[in-house]
Amino acid sequence: MSSNYDKFPFIEVSKSSDMCFVGWDSIFQEIARVAQAKNQPKAVICIDLYHGVEAEPVREAIRRHLGTATIIHTNDMLKSVSDISTMVFPFVTDDQVFGKMNDLEMADFFEQDRLESVRAQILDIESGTVIIYGEGAALFADADLLIYADVARWEIQKRMKRGIVSNFGMDNADENFALKYKQGYFLDWRVFDRHKLRFFDQIDFFMDACVPDEPKMVGAELYHQGLNEAIKRPFRVVPFFDPGPWGGQWLKEVADLDRGEVNYAWGFDCVPEENSLLFKFGECIFELPSINLVLTRPQQLLGEHIYNLFGAEFPIRFDFLDTMDGGNLSLQVHPTRAYIKEHFGMDYTQDESYYFLEAGDDACVYLGTRRNVQAAEMIADLEKAQSGSGDFDAEKYVNKLPVRKHDHILIPAGTIHCSGKNAVVLEISATPYIFTFKLWDWGRLGLDGKPRPINIEHGKKVIDWNRDEDWVKENLFNNVAEISVNGHSREESTGLYNTQFIETRRHWFDRKVTHYTHGNLNVVNLVEGGEVVVESPDGLFEPYVIHYAETFIVPANVPSYTITPTGRSEGAKCATLKAYVRKP
Repeated sequence: MSSNYDKFPFIEVSKSSDMCFVGWDSIFQEIARVAQAKNQPKAVICIDLYHGVEAEPVREAIRRHLGTATIIHTNDMLKSVSDISTMVFPFVTDDQVFGKMNDLEMADFFEQDRLESVRAQILDIESGTVIIYGEGAALFADADLLIYADVARWEIQKRMKRGIVSNFGMDNADENFALKYKQGYFLDWRVFDRHKLRFFDQIDFFMDACVPDEPKMVGAELYHQGLNEAIKRPFRVVPFFDPGPWGGQWLKEVADLDRGEVNYAWGFDCVPEENSLLFKFGECIFELPSINLVLTRPQQLLGEHIYNLFGAEFPIRFDFLDTMDGGNLSLQVHPTRAYIKEHFGMDYTQDESYYFLEAGDDACVYLGTRRNVQAAEMIADLEKAQSGSGDFDAEKYVNKLPVRKHDHILIPAGTIHCSGKNAVVLEISATPYIFTFKLWDWGRLGLDGKPRPINIEHGKKVIDWNRDEDWVKENLFNNVAEISVNGHSREESTGLYNTQFIETRRHWFDRKVTHYTHGNLNVVNLVEGGEVVVESPDGLFEPYVIHYAETFIVPANVPSYTITPTGRSEGAKCATLKAYVRKP
């Protein structure tokens, strides 16, 4: 059966595309029109750029359309690379993978005397047009017109891999991608999100800079209309996919991806920190970082309970791990809450679970230690194997358990684990997704031909050695409890473990099923069935069709919703897996 997985889901905001300006000519015509309408002798225009937005196309467009303006590039006022490197080192550290959360502000990256000098220079100009463009532009003037050019983190990562994006204030475009990503995760994106949020309500126009040669711009009113529409209805973020050393072939078929790629290891179907949202204005598709919705509408999206616990952070992640015709994931463990707080400044850790969407006859999961394992002996063997003086016999120390389709394996932090080959995992986890301590990578190299970082030193400090075969089978393997059942539906609790804050519920159904959010964010995946329709019992949003393996978000603002088999699945048994944050 052909794939019906939607790789470009959008939220329709307006039937008209008249106020979506596409291309530099259209954008600067609108900028000039609005500036002239203010009927002032001097117009100060700030074009602020998120990290990773290419400045050169912006500069060329300014010169082409507003060549007589006074043009100021914020990068000219940055501190030196050496000074910035010294300033950020406590947060970036010299670790290959991990850093620490920071409290820096955008202004900290600029020479303060030069910043103040430019502010004074702009105030002294009496007439004409002044353009300030670049990262942090809003700091340099009280703009008559503030434009924000934005891009999602996944697009930034692609530009980093192509060697065209450095970390903020650095000259390291040719640096190893993993090191640039680390600095982006722990430093740059936190600084830029704080800066963007500070000025968010002052922005006059938002620019989609995903395609540098074809930017798009909409006014703040229309942009906010889109954000307000998103919190009123179920929606999906734009998924993205990436190959890996253990990757498989399943995602190519199910998500209709490029068959020419070596594999697809990951499918990131709901990671709002990195995904995009698509707004549709008439025929214009406008892309924006989905994190903007989290940052600016956290209570309506997440609900008061989650907001009080986590603030403006989306705490639930859904993604795919594809090892069909691939290999084992790395043997790994995640830090405990105390460890992640002490060493990395994070308030919660990566508790997770594996839901098996597909499983071959030989599919398995490695989970917990074998009975009576000697911790020192296992760590010594891991270190010996990592040094290249031997192999690591994983099955001597770690339980290898067979799995089938629809098994749900719970993985609280501190549990050693990994999925084996010939399986597809829907990974449901808390959001700090970078904190994986790899213990053994089966002696293989990454796709770049280099060894992947191993973190035995961190990992050995957080492994819970009490989680042996008996314990994991009793507590973590298909811990399913029936909640309710009738002739056409069955609801089951499938986890997570009691130390984890996420609850998961599986519904089997062949007719309409009603769900209630109780003011709490829901994240849902269709784990069985080809097609369902999500509707509002009270007609509060338009019907929304979901296909197999698609993840959708139901904001806390939505009181209730129904899910009904439709299309190719009408009358057939379907299943959804829903995650939400537990309440006391």
